[in-house]
Amino acid sequence: MTIGIPGNDPFDPVTILNKDGTSPFVLVCEHASNFRPAAYGDLGLKASDLEAHIAWDPGALGVSTELSKLLDAPLVHSNVSRLIIDCNRAEDAHDLVPSCSELTNIPKNMGIDSEERSRRIALSHAPFHAAVEAIIEDRLAMGKETAIVSLHSYTPIYKGFSRPWEIGLIYGQDASLAKPALKALNATPYNVGDNEPYSPSDGVYYTLHRHGEARGLKSLMIEIRNDEIADTASESAWAKRLAPILTEALELSGGDNA
Repeated sequence: MTIGIPGNDPFDPVTILNKDGTSPFVLVCEHASNFRPAAYGDLGLKASDLEAHIAWDPGALGVSTELSKLLDAPLVHSNVSRLIIDCNRAEDAHDLVPSCSELTNIPKNMGIDSEERSRRIALSHAPFHAAVEAIIEDRLAMGKETAIVSLHSYTPIYKGFSRPWEIGLIYGQDASLAKPALKALNATPYNVGDNEPYSPSDGVYYTLHRHGEARGLKSLMIEIRNDEIADTASESAWAKRLAPILTEALELSGGDNA
């Protein structure tokens, strides 16, 4: 679907890769891009802010794309910066359109009215979630086993706090996929976060709750510290590390969601 808004060339707000992949996994990447429709300009930010973590999850799309190939899994990713709207937040969340991210104020997001909020939902949030829902509905209608994995990255330092984990797994009430994956990662030399550096209580589990947990599907969020995936080679290395861990974790998790 192509979107057109005043002052901007038409663009695709969401991309689906490998739609008919045979894997039980469906991958999602909500913060894949720092693209802003031209009509929104720089939002009052410096150029460096528009390249920083507040605008997207650096490295997450590279890992997701490689993992999609390795697993033969569908991947749905957003093509719009979370500075415009965060696809991993509920529509009534206070930070759906962030006025401040980490320690950075976003001037042109401050005090937006309900009309602009609705415009941004229609621009990116709604198309992204419609695409995820369509993929899952089609798979379930065909009786395919389906588990949802969301890929993110995070900053080494957040509000002055140094994060020691190279990778963290975030999960909700169903830990059946997370626990064997945590066990496998803990056998590596890496520091592994168990519901760190975030947990569902931080409001970061929206996509997985909506499309996975609420349907009874196994769900898992993977957060990789972005200095670990700062180039193509490291993105590929993490994808190759995660592919067998996810495959084994699903085998050990028991049950079938089809």
